[in-house]
Amino acid sequence: MELKLFPHQTEAVNYLKQFKNCLIGDDMGLGKTFTGAEMLNYYHNSINLVVCQKSKIIDWVYHFQNYYNDYEVYKLTDKNELTIFLGNNLVQSNECITVGIINYDLLIRRSELLNLTNFTLLLDESSEIKNEHSQRGKFILKMKPKNVILLTGTPINGKFEELWSQLRLLGWTISRELFDRQYTEYKYDNSYGFPKKIFVGYKNKEHLLKKLHSYGGVFRKTEEIFDLPNQIEKIVTIPISKEYKLYSKKRVLNIDGKDFIGDDSINDRLNTRYLAGAYSNDKLTAYQDLINSTDSRMIVFYNFNEELLRLESLTEKPKSYINGSKKDLTNYENEENSVTFVQYQAGSMGINLQKAHQMIFFTPPDGNSIYFEQAQKRIHRIGQEKTCFYYYLIMENSIEEEIYKTLGVRKKNNLELFRKEN
Repeated sequence: MELKLFPHQTEAVNYLKQFKNCLIGDDMGLGKTFTGAEMLNYYHNSINLVVCQKSKIIDWVYHFQNYYNDYEVYKLTDKNELTIFLGNNLVQSNECITVGIINYDLLIRRSELLNLTNFTLLLDESSEIKNEHSQRGKFILKMKPKNVILLTGTPINGKFEELWSQLRLLGWTISRELFDRQYTEYKYDNSYGFPKKIFVGYKNKEHLLKKLHSYGGVFRKTEEIFDLPNQIEKIVTIPISKEYKLYSKKRVLNIDGKDFIGDDSINDRLNTRYLAGAYSNDKLTAYQDLINSTDSRMIVFYNFNEELLRLESLTEKPKSYINGSKKDLTNYENEENSVTFVQYQAGSMGINLQKAHQMIFFTPPDGNSIYFEQAQKRIHRIGQEKTCFYYYLIMENSIEEEIYKTLGVRKKNNLELFRKEN
């Protein structure tokens, strides 16, 4: 199959050739797969490792097999293919280019891959290693690639401190401690039984962004390149329930035989999110009114299984699903009046849903602006021809107002990376 790049992809490749490593931070829907694969091809190392989410392995295999048919492509989830791939590493030859593809969770169980040398490392959704203390963060930072390609539409979760691990991979050797002193404001909280660093603000952002670009960072929004339809956001205010008020006073509540006990801060926060969502009759009614007001496809984002059960019971239209245990888009593909339920963690990234142009956020992801922003782009992307409508169901005077406020602040920080003057 002949590879044809869009002009913006060719422009990015030509610009990034000056860098040993690069971060392609193009907005969701701009085809980072094509740009990243072309940079991998340009570096022309005989050994290449692509790390991605499990759901994207087949997509990457398909991409290399169809557009680079002289490459030898291996799914490293298969132990036999892993053995062959590692054997090729021992006999490197520019005449034979091999690409191994593996998911983040399995990577950390393949310690043999730490022995790779003179290879290109491509991380799809590189924000997955923003926490350098996680197992995947530690593992990848131990690797010694010759070239690095980072792909992400959301490099940070609205927190500039999360750039450090990605900058290290790009080649900036600044220490974590010096990075924090120069670019963040923080304090120590001793309530955890030990002094925990809490980030409260940022400084010298302009200098930080210049450093990021000097190490091969490129950031572009979709609307700068393509003429996409408008986006219209509508807040549907849900009155605070008597159950939420009662729990807020006593931190103990029983509804339909289910106990809500706020015996610690984690359970307390979880309980208030349940009460503002799955156990809000007014919110469920508002949801039902919305889906019954249109015959067009509707995408519904939710958090918990309990929410899904209650939403399903109110939905008489054809249903599709993307969650941790099920992916079935049959009705989404074939029925114009379908409702597709998408759990944030399972479906906010890498899924094309632009057959729909309306989306309901039944509940928000708690402080995770990556899930939130990625979710919005499932319908607002190349190929969308209609105005996109987003409905946010928010219980007033509840934890949801706090969560959406945090998401707004983090989204603003994310947009700093995409400013045109950068």
